[in-house]
Amino acid sequence: MSVTLSSTKTRAALRASARISGELLLVLVMTAVALWLLGRMWSVVWPLIVGLLLTTLTWPVTRFLRRHGWPPALAASTVTVLFLLAAVGVVALIAVPVASQSGELTDGVVEGIQKLREWAAGPPLNIGDDQISGAFDAGVARIQDSVGSMVTAVVTGLGTVVNGVVTTVLALFLMFFFLKDGPRFLPWLARQLPGRLATDVPTVAARGWETLSAFVRSQAIVGLLDAVLIGIGLWILDVPLVLPLAVLTFVSAFVPIVGALFAGLVAVLIALVSNGLTDALIVLAIIVVVQQLEGNVFQPMIQSRGLGLHAAVILLAVTLGGSLAGIVGSLLAVPVAALIAVVWNYLREQLGDPSQEPETDEPHAAAAVPS
Repeated sequence: MSVTLSSTKTRAALRASARISGELLLVLVMTAVALWLLGRMWSVVWPLIVGLLLTTLTWPVTRFLRRHGWPPALAASTVTVLFLLAAVGVVALIAVPVASQSGELTDGVVEGIQKLREWAAGPPLNIGDDQISGAFDAGVARIQDSVGSMVTAVVTGLGTVVNGVVTTVLALFLMFFFLKDGPRFLPWLARQLPGRLATDVPTVAARGWETLSAFVRSQAIVGLLDAVLIGIGLWILDVPLVLPLAVLTFVSAFVPIVGALFAGLVAVLIALVSNGLTDALIVLAIIVVVQQLEGNVFQPMIQSRGLGLHAAVILLAVTLGGSLAGIVGSLLAVPVAALIAVVWNYLREQLGDPSQEPETDEPHAAAAVPS
């Protein structure tokens, strides 16, 4: 039997579709404007984000001191100084052993280059010294031709280093103020907002803070697992500088993708110049296996439990963040996704209908409900 379309229902459906499309378009425009403003203020927003992440890492110690009678300013100052000392200690733990064995490493690098030249001179490559010298001269000429671009790259790199130093200093100052005045922020925010916003915004902010704390804790656990597993592999192979390499692996875990690549490259290079090509390949295999376990098993499982996100959502968030904003996007993808989930869940709680209790006529069920 043929069905005739109702003109009234069709117009109503089109009208509803147009209204929904207009509302979605308005939301997308407002989102684009907000992202544009965020990009314009990034020089301030980025230190603020770093300061918040550092605060989540150091707040448990500050809270312990404050609960034991320490004044807020003294507790925040003490924790900030201890954090700086710990950071300097980590750098020293990496730099001092490397400096003490720099002579051996330099000799190993020279020996490795010589072995590489001997290998290239033999079959199947049969590259002679004259060919190597010619390639070296060609490389020098190319470098001389691109001096201008190299100077530009150096200047850009120096600017990046300066910006990094400024960001670090601002983040440390913000961390101190967050540690000192953080508990007073939400009550102050509630007094500044009108009506229901005085309840909604502080509640979402408190949940977001818990989410950021869970993110930092999960990153620390993942970094510790990486450091322990890779450190054990290096120790079994008798690679020098095991402890500095393990510490470097733990610290670099807080910088997605690039941090793991940098720490792995350093470990493989040291294994190559000290133990030879075979051990270097074994170290490379160990690092690849551990990084695969981290990216596909450890990190999604730990973060999904701590942040309330499915492992697939975390993997997709990191991929999307990296494609949109590179390293910074990869670093912020998971906490941003978790904060979006916090806001969404709160909106669902506020907009959802209250659950209806099923009615029952059984006497024992009614007696179980307290009056």
